[in-house]
Amino acid sequence: MRWSTLALALAVVGVQGSLWLGEGNMPQVVRLEQQLAAQQRTNEAARERNQRTVAEVSDLKEGLEMVEEKARAELGMVKSDEILVQYTRATAAHATPAHDPATVPGALPNTGSGAAGGPAPAASGP
Repeated sequence: MRWSTLALALAVVGVQGSLWLGEGNMPQVVRLEQQLAAQQRTNEAARERNQRTVAEVSDLKEGLEMVEEKARAELGMVKSDEILVQYTRATAAHATPAHDPATVPGALPNTGSGAAGGPAPAASGP
């Protein structure tokens, strides 16, 4: 019985020795786990930085689109290859002299007839 106990104890010592001193030993595993944790922190920081960059690019794209939209709507700006056509409906309450044919140079007075000589279309309210 003593020989078997001694043999078993030597086997345990051999396994423990290779665990602590051999290839892939515990200190190396602990060191690799620390390196892994540091790399994961670095990756997470890079992921957050990438998300901020994507959000910034998106804001810049939308910002440029918003600037362009405001320039078109509020300032009447157009691109160099575009033609601007505006259609406004004048009402009697908001009529300006620019909409009155009598004040526009070269305009014909309104005689109540349409373009084809027929009756003028009825005015409809807003």
